[in-house]
Amino acid sequence: MTEDVFRGSFTQQEAIPEAGIEAAIAVLRHGRLHRYNTAPGEVAEAALLEEEFAELMGAKFCLAVASGGYALGCALRAVGVQPGAPVLTNAFTLAPVPGAIASVGARPVFVEVTEQLVLDFGDLEAKAVASGARVLMLSHMRGHLCDMEALVALCDRLGVLIIEDCAHTMGAAWKGVASGRSGLIGCYSMQTYKHINSGEGGFLISDDEAVMARAVLLSGSYMLYGRHRAAPSAEAFEAVRMDVPNISGRMDNLRAAILRPQLGLLADRVARWGERYRALEAGLRGVPGLQLVERPAEETYVGSSFQFLLPGWSEARVGALLGRVLARGVELKWFGAADPVAFTSRYQHWGYAEPQHLPQTDRILAGLVDMRVPLTFSVADCAQIARIIKAEALIVGQGPEPEAVVLPVIQ
Repeated sequence: MTEDVFRGSFTQQEAIPEAGIEAAIAVLRHGRLHRYNTAPGEVAEAALLEEEFAELMGAKFCLAVASGGYALGCALRAVGVQPGAPVLTNAFTLAPVPGAIASVGARPVFVEVTEQLVLDFGDLEAKAVASGARVLMLSHMRGHLCDMEALVALCDRLGVLIIEDCAHTMGAAWKGVASGRSGLIGCYSMQTYKHINSGEGGFLISDDEAVMARAVLLSGSYMLYGRHRAAPSAEAFEAVRMDVPNISGRMDNLRAAILRPQLGLLADRVARWGERYRALEAGLRGVPGLQLVERPAEETYVGSSFQFLLPGWSEARVGALLGRVLARGVELKWFGAADPVAFTSRYQHWGYAEPQHLPQTDRILAGLVDMRVPLTFSVADCAQIARIIKAEALIVGQGPEPEAVVLPVIQ
């Protein structure tokens, strides 16, 4: 019998829709890529994108910027975080989140996560009190939402404002409230592996006039903020326009043109990712030694990635599993490796942050395995991937301890 091997690519996204390609070509033909370079009577693609995303999310204001990481840093500056200030954030996140905190000279204070890969509220409260932090940069890491109602109540009691990092949750919701609409600011990414794709790009949304006026000025609007349509009143800008520095990070019209047609596809993409996620979940449920991350009924999630835990597995055993599935075409990433690989760095690797000890997070990440799920995969592909992981997990998990640690090289 021929061994089951997966032939798909874990980094191949869907093509840009034809409407986006045509809109991008139109921008290239007229040459007005800069968001403030418009013809008489023309509304810039970037301004239209902001207006449309604000409407989609039910937000008063939206700002389109160069990247999701820039959006996070801009949000911190807009709420007045000063150098040296403590900022709370998940211990399990990606490097751009603590990187944004470091970019404003602030200090990341890492909060433990649970086996559901979300904030530990008890540790959050303890760290907020001990550090005096007044800002939480909440990372919905790999698309997992905590109990947002309970978090908002806790942060209100503690006097902590919430900036949501929604890079992995555009289109997700908690009890029907869209991700990004519970905190003061929601930040999103349009990098290639996210839910709409312009290669790079970011959004900030908020209902707060003062915060968003500062964000628009920070992004490099000069005195052209009146050309924004999903922006605060002129009076909000007048109060701060001479005091806010220009830290340029604007979205350009080319990327905005690519993105606008994708907004209408988001709901369908969320549904399709859900089908693929559930196929993986069904195929891996009940595998001895492999623990799924259970999703709460209150959560509408976007299954663009998939995680599972290997509790108690040694480094050698995890490495053996990763190598065996890779030989069969399945690329898994591991957050427990001693050295960072690609995007899988963790808090001990970020030397710009103060050393911190988070034993609960360490235990969880030691067995955490992660996988991209592009929409170029079919539901049948995901079922095949689950079969391969299951077969190899049974062999490695129930076999003898490997003699050496051998981690596969995955870019």
